[in-house]
Amino acid sequence: MAREQGRKLIAQNRRARHDYHVEDTWEAGLVLMGTEVKSLRQGRATLVDGFAEVDGHEVWLHGVHIPEYTQGTWTNHSARRRRKLLLNRSEIDKIERKVGDKGYTLVPLSLYFKDGRAKVEIGLAKGKKSYDKRHALAERQADREKEQAVGRRLKGLPD
Repeated sequence: MAREQGRKLIAQNRRARHDYHVEDTWEAGLVLMGTEVKSLRQGRATLVDGFAEVDGHEVWLHGVHIPEYTQGTWTNHSARRRRKLLLNRSEIDKIERKVGDKGYTLVPLSLYFKDGRAKVEIGLAKGKKSYDKRHALAERQADREKEQAVGRRLKGLPD
């Protein structure tokens, strides 16, 4: 069987970009059990409640739901166990320094296969206030209306 090439998206955390200002991102490998990989290959995972933390110079992913593999036996994994992230020592040190600042957290942004290996994109994020969310929503709405107006003008329709 040929090796997998490219990137296959499994799950994306859209809510993270809505709730947080993402300042920096890193790609990390995951330490997984066999049944977790099989479940991910079926495209089943949820990142909504997930977060990462630095504990003893290691980065751990918490709250990510990978459901049990349906054809697994007694070797099946627990759905919300904590999983170790694989990063370089310099990246972990940089993350540890930045997370130490007040108000910063690590959130998983997406989970995907890259060349057959499971990867997670984590982001250094700071929580948005409700007025920031409203401002971003209004900005998106204004951009959408501009695009629609340009499209109508190109088609020769009245504004």
